[in-house]
Formats: sequence, structure tokens, C-alpha cells
Amino acid sequence: MPKKRSGGGLSSTQQAAKFLGVSVLSGAVLAGIALPAVGALGLAAKGSVESFDELPAALKTPPLSQRTTILDADGGLIATVYSRDRTVVELKDISPYMQKAIVAIEDSRFYEHGAIDLKGVLRALNKNARSGEVSEGASTLTQQYVKNVFVEEAGDDPTKVAQATQQTIGRKIQELKYAIQVEEELGKKKILENYLNITFFGQQAYGVEAASQRYFSKPAKDLNLQEAALLAGIVQSPSRYDPVNDEAEAKKRRNVVLKRMAEVGDVSPEDAAEAMRSPLGLKVSEPKNGCITAAKGAGFFCKYVEKVFLNDPVFGKTREERAKIWNQGGLTIRTTLDPQAQESVQESLKNHVYESDNVAAASTLVEPGTGKIVAMGQSKPYGYGKNQTEINFSVDSAWGGSNFGFPTGSTFKPFVAAAALEEGRPPTQEYSAPYEMPYPDTVRGCEKPWVNDGDYKLENENETEVGPYALKDAMAKSVNTYFVQMIEDIGMCPVVTMTDKLGVVQGNGDKIPEVPSSMTLGSTGLSPLTMASAYAAFASRGMYCTPVAIESITQKTGNQSQSLPVPKSTCSRAMSEKTADTVNELLRGVIDSGTGQQAGLSGRDNAGKTGTTDERRNAWFVGYTPNLSGAVWVGSASQKVKMRDITIGGQYHELVFGGAVPGPIWRDAMSGALEGKDAPGFNRVHIPDAKKPKDRDRDRDRDDDGNGDDGFIGGLISGGNGNGNGGGNGGQPDPTFSIPEGFIQGPGNGPGGRD
Repeated sequence: MPKKRSGGGLSSTQQAAKFLGVSVLSGAVLAGIALPAVGALGLAAKGSVESFDELPAALKTPPLSQRTTILDADGGLIATVYSRDRTVVELKDISPYMQKAIVAIEDSRFYEHGAIDLKGVLRALNKNARSGEVSEGASTLTQQYVKNVFVEEAGDDPTKVAQATQQTIGRKIQELKYAIQVEEELGKKKILENYLNITFFGQQAYGVEAASQRYFSKPAKDLNLQEAALLAGIVQSPSRYDPVNDEAEAKKRRNVVLKRMAEVGDVSPEDAAEAMRSPLGLKVSEPKNGCITAAKGAGFFCKYVEKVFLNDPVFGKTREERAKIWNQGGLTIRTTLDPQAQESVQESLKNHVYESDNVAAASTLVEPGTGKIVAMGQSKPYGYGKNQTEINFSVDSAWGGSNFGFPTGSTFKPFVAAAALEEGRPPTQEYSAPYEMPYPDTVRGCEKPWVNDGDYKLENENETEVGPYALKDAMAKSVNTYFVQMIEDIGMCPVVTMTDKLGVVQGNGDKIPEVPSSMTLGSTGLSPLTMASAYAAFASRGMYCTPVAIESITQKTGNQSQSLPVPKSTCSRAMSEKTADTVNELLRGVIDSGTGQQAGLSGRDNAGKTGTTDERRNAWFVGYTPNLSGAVWVGSASQKVKMRDITIGGQYHELVFGGAVPGPIWRDAMSGALEGKDAPGFNRVHIPDAKKPKDRDRDRDRDDDGNGDDGFIGGLISGGNGNGNGGGNGGQPDPTFSIPEGFIQGPGNGPGGRD
């Protein structure tokens, strides 16, 4: 047995054995390489490799993870996201100073030896034995590159990272065999290029390009002598030599590199000395990773793009496969976001609703006929601090939205009208629409009828709302009892068919329940994106297109680029052109003379619908022109705020309704988004005015039923004409009717949902 040194230290022989675990005992390693039968050397012992020859010879090099760039439709930067901040560059795009500096300090004989540097191994073994500690390694740049490949393959798995970096004889021999393969296959220049792209430089920067940008805000090709020396010095210990946190230590290390460069003849002693006297010259760029850094308030849209990538099978069969591609990065994602529209949406939200308000607002704009999402924003910024949120109020739960969406109120009524028109009801269809009426006993459904098991009554918003009404006036004034009678007439199944064709689902992804309140008065939670996309079908004369956010994706792997398939919008006919044109005419009336007058655009055809839900917990405006559709929601995510006697955006509101807060947001957002754009017109249709009172009286005399007892529910949504109680602010109603507990089937509206 070797003797211990005095003081309990290790003898030189024992130090050699210790060094074996770090850099591999030179004699054994070299013998193992020269003589494949290494069993005699004990390398097949327990805890090491089985046999040098049995080791796999092909090093699997995973694609280097890089940053992903998300761009708007014009190519402007929205955000960069990455698991590792890296941009792969070719050797010609790396400063010659950088190339020389890393070789000088890490492996000065790099161009002279093969995979293993025998002189370096012997020198390190001798130095470590003399010093009594492992003070010097002998790994070549090629070996270091191989180790970094192991680490890269391990990703963020701490167990795999530990295995990739463990100091064992077996791992070191495996590293050496791969190094031989790499030297034979790649050559010195390619090895150096790969090493400079894979290694970690601290401050979240992987590879020399990211490091150069982080510390000096310049590309790696422009690094000068002292900057290159600083970066080369960091590699040995990125935390110890971090120039951001310890300039003095980093400067000492930089000067060591400069001295070594002079010793090996890469620079003159005079140039090295001058560089040593220079300051570090840092120009640090803060890491900008993730959607939280997105420009123009597009953080929620950015996150939506990520969710689309992780959820859509076009990017991989399983979520695990898709996540691996996303984390690998190197993607350039061109999106549908229109910077002009996005800026307009954010400006409008900022002007009308403050971050600190008790309620929030969200708005999404969609292009009819293509499904392209051109803007998506909200009043509370994307983030984790006060008055910020990670929840995207514009989308469904699966894409990062609220659990169930938000009740839409009367903005649901156009779907009922479209269904009735498709069933053959004329746009002049009249119903008695009394101020108050009992619910019907049953309402037909697709499979079974809905049965009224309670003695409930339905009311309009004020006593002046007394029919009969034709569809045009009923839509403009949002008369509850009219639409209740309409759905009792046609049944719920035509509405189910229509909403299915329009992609209208609840915020949790479920279909709209076959319950009268959901089918007429919008008691079910939906998202602004769903509403904007559905209304876009009216604008495009009946063609519904599924929403899309991604135009194209290019993936860079190493120095190679390829295009990836992306989800495409699927367009299908949801209704006839005649039906869509008629709905457009009806909704023009809402803006011209109805509840949405404050939302009207000037100089172009536009149409829309207001909505205000029970107890004023939600207010909506959804509207469109022939070339742009948009939805605006205002309310609280918890659904606990009743918008009465409330200040929003610095303006006091006795009552909030769809035309007063969401309407102006929509108007300003659309105006800015459409500025300078074409102003096409709707395909106009003529809808006769309502009959005169004497004609209505004559019709009543001929009516067998004549009493308007065929409605069932109401009171959730705006519908007044400004002549009665609660009609203030331009004739908007004050919803006072509450749906009885247990009357609506299905889930509530998320945390703190409807009372």
C-alpha cells in the first residue's frame, strides 16, 4: 500500500490515482487507445466501462438549442423566447481574436495534437501530484466539446446533467473515444466552431454570439482583443469570473488570457500589455427572454402562439414531441399580428380602462375570410406583479384563458336571428314581445325538449318595451321577450347547428348547453376571440374561418434552415349569403339607431351588437366592417364586480352597458386599425319597416294565440330604448332580472362565478 504523506495528505502515487478520476491516468488511457484489449488495465472493473471496444463509436450530437424569434406580420420583432439563449454562427462570423484567445487559454496545442494531448496529460499529472490537489486538467478542446454535447443532450434534467459531468474513469474513457471520432470526422476548424457555439459563458448566454451580445451588445465577429480575452476567460468558471458581478476577478482572469496569448505568440507582448491596461468596456444587454418582454403589449398574443405550438398536432404527435422542438428553439415564427392594429388596440384600451381599475378589458381583432388574428390585447399587462396577470382574457382556457370565458349577454342574439333566417323566417318576422310573460312549458331541443319545472316570469328591461316587434326593431333595441319567443318558435336545435358552424364553444371547450338562457340571452361564458371569429362570418357573407395566429415557421438547425408546416385556417359556409347580408343589415341598425350608437365608425360601413349581463358583471361590444371584426369585453375575471357607481379609466359611470364602455373601446381600436385601409361596403338588402300600429292591431285580431305567452327567459342583457327606468346614457337598459338559482344547467363561470 502506498504511504500517506505527513499530515494525512496523499502520496504522489495516490494523487495520480485521484487525478485519474478527473483527467484519466495517462498510461491507462493511452494504452486503452493503442491496445483495444484493455481488460488487463482494469478498465472493465466495477464502476467503469465494460470495454473500450464495446463503447459506441458514433457520438449523437443533438441540435443545439437556440433562441426562437417571434415576428409580427411585417417582420417586426415581438419577442424572443428560449430555454437557452444561443445563436449559432459560423467560424467566419467569429472574431479571429476570439478564436485565438479560447485556444490559447483552453488548449494551446490544439492544432498540434490529436484527440488527446499526451504532453498535456503528463504535465497535468505531474503538476497535480506535486501540488497535492487536482489543480490542472488535461482535457483538450475536443474532449471539452464532447462533454458539452453530453450536457446539451441532458437538457434541464438535473439527474442527466449530473451523469453527463460525473468524474469517473468510465465517463472519461467514453469521452475520449468520442473525441477520437470527432477529430477524424470534423477536423480542427469545425471542432472549434462547434465548441464556441455550444459552451456556456454565464449570464444565461450559451455560445459566443449570445455572450458577445450579452456583455458587449455587439456581434461576435466584432470582438476586439481585450473583449475576446474576457469571454475566453469566463469559460473555465462562469460564476467566478462573471464580469457583471465581479469586475476585479474578471479583469484578473482576462489578463491571464492575454498573457497566455502573448506567450504562445498570438499577440505581441506590447499589444497584450496595452490590452491589460484597458477597462473591461462592458456594455451589458439585459436578457430579454419570454413573452413578458413582448413589444406593443403583445405578450398575451405571444403566449397564445406558444400555446398553439404546444397544442397543435401539426408540430408533433405528442405534447412531449412538440415541447422538445419548442425548447430546442431556433425557430423564426412569422405571425398574423398587424402592428398597426395591435398598437391601436393597446392605445384604445389604455385610454379607456386603467391598469389599476377594479375591472379589466380585453379586445381581439380578426380578419374576415382568412381567420387571421391581427390584434390581441388587454388593459392589465402580461406579468406577475400588481395589476398584472398571466391570464389571457381573450382566449379559451386551453390557450391560457379563463376557466369558462365570460357571459356574452345580448351579443349572442345575432346567432339566434341567423338560425331563424336559415330556417326560413323572414326578416319582417313579428312576435308579440310583451313586457312580461311566463316561460313556456317546453322548448324543443336536438334530442329532447327543455322542460320548465318552475313558475318563473320573463321581463323586458323597462315597461315601455311592449310589442309587437319585428326583427329589425327587436335587434336594434335588444328586446329580450322577442328573442325568447323566436327560439320557442324555431326550437334550440337550429341555434345549436348555427353556433357549431360558427365555432362557438364555451371557454372550457364544451359545446353551448341546450338551455334556453344560453341559447338566447348569452348566459354561457365565451371568449372575445370566439366572438370576433364568429361575427367575422357575417362580415364575409356567411363564410366562417377558424382563427389562426401563425403564417410561417422556419427552423434553424446548426447552419441549416427548413420550413415547418403550420396550422391553416379552415373556411366553411356557416350560412347563406342572403342570411349573412340580412344580419349585417340588422346589426347596422344597432349602431345607426339602437343600443350601439356610441360605437359607430365614420366613413365606412360597420355593424355590431351590445351586450350587458345580469347585475352588470360583464359588458360587451362585438362589431365588424367587411374587412375587420372585433370583440371587446369589460368586467372582472372573478365575476364579482357589479359595474354600478364605478369609475373606469378615470370616468364615472352610474351604470355600465355594452354601448358605453366596450363600444368606444371598439370604435377607437377599429378606427386606428383601419386607418389608411380600404373601406368596402356591405352587400345591402332591404328590410321593410315595422307595420304601423293599426296594422298590428288588425293582425292581433287575426292571431289565434294573441297573447305572447310563448317566451321563457330574460333580464340578462341590455335591451331598453331609453324611455324608461334605467335607460340613461343613450337609451341603454338596466338589467334587473336574475336567473333563479339552479335554473341554468352546466358549470359556473370560473372562480367567484355568477351569484
